[in-house]
Amino acid sequence: MMGVGSPKNAEALELADELARAFEVLDRRWAPQLLVLLSRRPARFAELARAIPGLSKRMAGERLRELTDAGLVERTVDPGPPITTTYALTADGEALRPALEELCSWAKRRGRRTA
Repeated sequence: MMGVGSPKNAEALELADELARAFEVLDRRWAPQLLVLLSRRPARFAELARAIPGLSKRMAGERLRELTDAGLVERTVDPGPPITTTYALTADGEALRPALEELCSWAKRRGRRTA
C-alpha cells in the first residue's frame, strides 16, 4: 500500500494543481461560450457580444481581454474604415479545442444533474 506522501501521489497532486489553474480561466462566466464560438471561426467583437444572450459588451470585452492575456485568444484590429476588431484562437487556444469538445460531450451525457 502506498503512503499519502508517495511520489505517485505527489505527481497526481501536481497534475490536479495544473488542472485547477486551467479552470481558473475556463470557469469565468462567458469564457467557455466565447472559446467555443471562436473554435468554430474567428469573429468580430460585435458578433461575439450579440451571439451570447445576456452578455453585455462590457463583460464581453473583459472576458476577451482575460482570454487574450491567458494566451488563448488573439485580437486583431483592422484600422478600416471602419475600424474592426477580430478575435481568433491562438495556437494554445486551438490546442484546447479537443478538451473543450470532450468537456461538452461529457456535460451532455450527464444531462442537467446538480451537485
